[in-house]
Amino acid sequence: MNLLRYIFSPLWKIWFALSFIIPFLILFPLFYFCFLTKNADLAFSLKRVWAKIILYSSFLFPVIKYKSKKIKLPKPCIIVSNHTSYLDIVLSPLYIDHTAVYMAKAELLKIPLFKYFFVYLDIPVNRKSVKDSHKAFIEAGKKIDQGQSVVIYPEGTISSHGKLKPFKNGAFKLAIEKQVPIVPVANLNNWQFLQNGGFFKSNGRPGIPKIIVGDIIETQNLNETNIEELKQKVFTFVKQELENYHGKQN
Repeated sequence: MNLLRYIFSPLWKIWFALSFIIPFLILFPLFYFCFLTKNADLAFSLKRVWAKIILYSSFLFPVIKYKSKKIKLPKPCIIVSNHTSYLDIVLSPLYIDHTAVYMAKAELLKIPLFKYFFVYLDIPVNRKSVKDSHKAFIEAGKKIDQGQSVVIYPEGTISSHGKLKPFKNGAFKLAIEKQVPIVPVANLNNWQFLQNGGFFKSNGRPGIPKIIVGDIIETQNLNETNIEELKQKVFTFVKQELENYHGKQN
């Protein structure tokens, strides 16, 4: 079984990479048009199309559930999620129903072609620099002022085995400053299908990624003294959903 996994997993990852790259190259002229015209709405619609092509051609069939009932996400809002896999980003346009931008690591700027629309359409974050991180959150605030939602992964890194890491304050401070609601999201098992780590050692396979979208958390009338309370509320939601799915090892 381990031998089959050792052979099959890299082959599937190669297929996934092709499913990622080829549609992107086909769609790139449209993404570049969005970059030139600063059309964020069209760009996000393209991301949704791109995401569906990637997922279904890689035999990934996500199941998205809502904690209480299916909700229309408030616009703008901050979508706060645990980060277990690069699939987290690919899957997100399936439950985000309006234009949103992503705060993502600045290393993505090194990818040829990808950087041309990432610079404008999303927000690169150099987490090694406090100054650059502060600038990124200022830029995120501007996006919110323009009516765009922001996707933030407050752990600040990918957890290779789905273990929940402590949340940083930035997303919650921003939500309170801008008085916009938070939508918490729990990625339950994405890492089991595309795991961060060594090419031969990490998971890579088709399957059914599962996501829980939580209830809207309002921030009206909250101030900086409520940052920790707000952070813990979101953290507890994600932690409980992970425990419900995996058991209490998280």
